[in-house]
Amino acid sequence: MTGTKGRIAAIAVFLLVQAGFVSAAEIKVYSTIGVQAALEELMPKFEKVTGHKLTITWGTAAMLVKRVQAGESADIYVLTKQGFDALSKDGKATASSDALFASSGMAMVVKKGAPKPDISTPEKYKETLLKAKTIAYSNPAAGGASGVFFAKTLERMGIAEQMKDKTRHPPAGGNSANLVVSGEAELAVQQQPEVMSVAGVDIVAPPPGDLNNVTFYSAGAASGTAQKDAARALVNFLHTPEAQAVFTARGLKPEGMAPPKAL
Repeated sequence: MTGTKGRIAAIAVFLLVQAGFVSAAEIKVYSTIGVQAALEELMPKFEKVTGHKLTITWGTAAMLVKRVQAGESADIYVLTKQGFDALSKDGKATASSDALFASSGMAMVVKKGAPKPDISTPEKYKETLLKAKTIAYSNPAAGGASGVFFAKTLERMGIAEQMKDKTRHPPAGGNSANLVVSGEAELAVQQQPEVMSVAGVDIVAPPPGDLNNVTFYSAGAASGTAQKDAARALVNFLHTPEAQAVFTARGLKPEGMAPPKAL
C-alpha cells in the first residue's frame, strides 16, 4: 500500500497500538445486526492490535435503543444513524463528527441456484412480489429499518393486503434469508450485508429506485462509560482503510473516510 492511503493506514495502526499499550480493556458493545458480518470479521484484528476485548450484544438498532432507554448500558453503541442520534439526543451516547462510518441498501435473495426474477423496474418488482408464493422480511413490529420500510413499500404499491398470507418473518433480530435457505420462503428482502452473510442464497438485485432504502450506521461511546479511550480506539478503527475494505466486501459503503484522531 502506497501514497496517502498507505500513510493513513500506518497512522491508524500506530494509534491503535498506542491505545492498547495505554490500557487494555474489555469493551461492552451494543451493535445492530446490519453490520454484524463485518464486525465479526474485524473483531479479532482490532483485539490483536489493541489488546482490548470486545463483548458484543447483537440486535436490531430499534431493539437495542429501547433497551438502553429502559436503563441498560454498554461502553459503545454501533447503530443506525437514526438510533444513535436518538441516544445522543437523550444524553445516553456521545456524538462526534466521525460517528458515521458506513451505509447500506437492501437486496432481494432467492435460494442458491434458483431462477432470479427481474426486478429492474417498479412494475417488474411489484409483479415479482405478487407472483411469489412466500416472501420473508423483518417484522416491522421489531423496528428493523428494512422491515419497516418494506412494509410501507407494500402499502405504497397497493399490495399490502394481497401479501399478508404469503408473508413470513424471521425471529426477532433474525435474518430473513435463513427462511429462504430452509424453504419457508421463496424470496427474502432485507439489508444487503445481512442477506449476503447467509450461505445458500443468491442475490437477485437491490429494489429499484426509491423502493430501496439506504441505512446509515454510526458508532460512539456511551455517556459516562469508564472505557472512553478504548471506545475511541474502536471508532478510529472503523475509519481505517483495513476496516473500510471489509465493509465494502460485506456489502456496505464506507462513509466518513478520514485519518483517525489522536486518543
